Amino acid sequence: MDGLSQQSPYVITVCSDSVGETAEIVVRATVRQFQGHEVKIKRVSHIKHEDEIRTVMEQVSSEGGFVVYTLVQPELREMMKEEAIRLGVRAVDIMGPMMQAFIDTFNDAPRRQPGLLHQMDDDYFRRMEAIEFTVKCDDGRDTTAILEADIVLVGVSRTSKTPLSMFLSHKGYKVANVPLVPEVKPPQEMYQISGDRIFMLTMSAEQLLRIREERLKSLGLPNGSSYVSSERIQEELHYGSVLADAWKCHVLDVSDKAIEETANIIVRLLLL
Repeated sequence: MDGLSQQSPYVITVCSDSVGETAEIVVRATVRQFQGHEVKIKRVSHIKHEDEIRTVMEQVSSEGGFVVYTLVQPELREMMKEEAIRLGVRAVDIMGPMMQAFIDTFNDAPRRQPGLLHQMDDDYFRRMEAIEFTVKCDDGRDTTAILEADIVLVGVSRTSKTPLSMFLSHKGYKVANVPLVPEVKPPQEMYQISGDRIFMLTMSAEQLLRIREERLKSLGLPNGSSYVSSERIQEELHYGSVLADAWKCHVLDVSDKAIEETANIIVRLLLL
């Protein structure tokens, strides 16, 4: 066993007087920016009393790591700050500054009711269903579900299909994504749906080459494979272009575009 595998994971504790999903999403988005070390996320939900905060903070103080929290009740937020100072534990308030900005700017008072973001209404269940569907259909795993998808993303490797799929699913869209490889025929279901639901993601060959080189580097692999060959990339992009013509689908160049920007374009085209 090498030295890296023996390292203890970094620990981040998520505290909330509701479910804690909002804070955990922020934490996971942050963690993706760091590589090379395992990160363990511990969630403590439905905190109601100050004693619970003391207990959690004592544990974090003894184990290490830091705390991220979304607490609606001001007395609980204040207790979290006090305990953080007393124990020397870093605590990041996700919701407090946003609520204070709203109060200061609009002279309005919050409802101070935990869990409003995730009330069990029809919209919530629709989003949860979309997320489950999208995870099941990631990377062409369930091609039969293509027929049920609101959006089908296709593209060659490293054109951001998976992160874009997940972003759209959180907006309530059922998304299937299909990888394109010239040696593999596309699923037959792709020829049974309207091109209006299909979005071909493409990218400049130069940027795709850079992204793939960085991917191999992060995996500790050499650059000698055809995966990072300019000729191979041109072949794959041409293959995608031919299929896009056959399907009469939307073609989106995602070069230098943020996931949010591409998602907004897709939603706008769907609503036309």
